[in-house]
Amino acid sequence: MKIGVNVLNFGPGSDPGVLRSWAQTVEGLGFDLLMVSDHVAITPDVAERYPAPFYEPFTTLSWLAGLTTRVRLGTTVLIAPYRHPLLTARMAANLQELSGGRLVLGVGVGWARQEFAALGVPFERRGRLTDEHLRDMRAAWADTASYGDRRIPVWVGGNSDAGLRRAVRLGDAWHPLRCTMPWLREAAVGLKAFADGQRRPVPALAPRIALRLTEAPVGGPSRLAGEGTIDQIMDDLDQLRLLGAEAVVLDPYDGDPRETCHPQAAWQALDTVAAHLYPPRTRTEPS
Repeated sequence: MKIGVNVLNFGPGSDPGVLRSWAQTVEGLGFDLLMVSDHVAITPDVAERYPAPFYEPFTTLSWLAGLTTRVRLGTTVLIAPYRHPLLTARMAANLQELSGGRLVLGVGVGWARQEFAALGVPFERRGRLTDEHLRDMRAAWADTASYGDRRIPVWVGGNSDAGLRRAVRLGDAWHPLRCTMPWLREAAVGLKAFADGQRRPVPALAPRIALRLTEAPVGGPSRLAGEGTIDQIMDDLDQLRLLGAEAVVLDPYDGDPRETCHPQAAWQALDTVAAHLYPPRTRTEPS
């Protein structure tokens, strides 16, 4: 099971130097995947959660590809309706080629009504548009003469039944975001049922879970996977492995944009997890 990290590419503490340090820390600690999120127009509804500066994912990942050598690079998640599908297909194919085949394209339908309005995209059609865009992107990638012949894994985000069905129809993996372990176990059963009903393979499981390290155990039914003591977090990862997860992305962002001004706390939590995951020889100190 591969372990990735959601890197904060937004907020008052983000700048090129901090993004470089994030990438060097993630790769240096031995993690397998570095992912960033996506917004285009930082409208008030977006800014409340993810304020400017917000570094666009394709340009950011292309730059980080040149600063790293091993770690895979991805989006968690790219809002599919925001861009023309042929533009997305072209940028993804180019990034896949330039990075040596390290791209993982996580996609979602989006949630920010004001941002949709600013971009002139109908919010009510975002699910249908995502389906259409994914089909068009796959058709474009099938044209190897124009787009190259590297396969780009597509992780479909979304915790709703519609998201599960979309992952079955159009994804290589289902990428649910920040959920509890009991919910995820139940949803995995639903994912298989949807796949069986459509006579399709069950997509891989690749959740993004919280990373909130505490000294005292966290209890209760609302505890998110990845929240609690290091023993609880490692147990969650073990349970996800037993559930068949192909990859797990750790998300250290707890919702307060001021966290971006103090990334060292997230880096220390990642160091603690890495010390329990990887033998010393697989880790290198970031430069």
